[in-house]
Amino acid sequence: MTVVVQNDKKRLRGALRRRAALHAGLGALAVTALVSGCAGQDSTAVRPAPGQQRLQAPPARALDSYASRLATSAAARTAAAKRWGLSQAPLLPPPPPAVKPKIHARAGFEVDHQEDWDLPPVFTTVPTKDKILFLTIDDGAEKDPAFLRMMSELKVPYTAFLSNYLVQDDYGYFRKAQAQGNTLDNHTLHHPYLPGLSYDEQKHEICDMQDIMQKQFGKRPRMLRPPYGNYNQDTLRAAKSCGIRYAPIWNEEVYVDHWEFREDDKRLRPGDIVLTHFRGRDEWDGTMADDMRRFLNYATAEGYAVARLEDYL
Repeated sequence: MTVVVQNDKKRLRGALRRRAALHAGLGALAVTALVSGCAGQDSTAVRPAPGQQRLQAPPARALDSYASRLATSAAARTAAAKRWGLSQAPLLPPPPPAVKPKIHARAGFEVDHQEDWDLPPVFTTVPTKDKILFLTIDDGAEKDPAFLRMMSELKVPYTAFLSNYLVQDDYGYFRKAQAQGNTLDNHTLHHPYLPGLSYDEQKHEICDMQDIMQKQFGKRPRMLRPPYGNYNQDTLRAAKSCGIRYAPIWNEEVYVDHWEFREDDKRLRPGDIVLTHFRGRDEWDGTMADDMRRFLNYATAEGYAVARLEDYL
């Protein structure tokens, strides 16, 4: 009798050990299925150990939804490109850099005083190796609704540099541009040749425009574009005094019927700033949509995407 009881105890202990090992193995298998997410493995078939919560791979619905949104966005851009007469849909830019590139100021004059060492830099190109361009549009005379629709449908960003005497008859048009995610910046009150003015006169042109931008669009701009790309040390001192941090000009200018390049080799460079204007048939042989068609067709054919300038500053 004693031998039988001992054997029964041994068998019971062995069964308990085997059951514990089986439960541990199944739990590990369930965790592996959750972590790996391998296609074709059904983790829901694994039974958990008593008292443990069932583990299973996360659903693929989130990934499928993201892929679906990408495909839908690409299809919409392709359809918009066809609708606006582009040769192909504009390329999408890479994500903005986690670390902003250091902006190098163009040589223009010698800095004699320590307080002028941190004047707003004037630059034509943003340092980057990515094949991107930055579209900037000046003045504000033409207020073409078709242009707003075109750029919104194509998801192409731009920065507008506004002069008050040209936009004051319809601030609402530029609020619509701002609502679409585009930035509005300072191009002075009256578009004068700034180096021909005194310091106080330049400060009036720049700082009073800052006040108007704050009132009409809710923000004081960080950027000034000096009219005609002309400036002197007083320009940058005045700009700094009213909160301007950057003074970008441009490397290329696009018109309805041609491009103009600052450099003699007449080619695009990564990070170049491109200038065009809010103009229409009164001054051009075409519309702003025609102007954008020329710009986007050429940029895309050269392998360039259009990025937001503000994302790199």
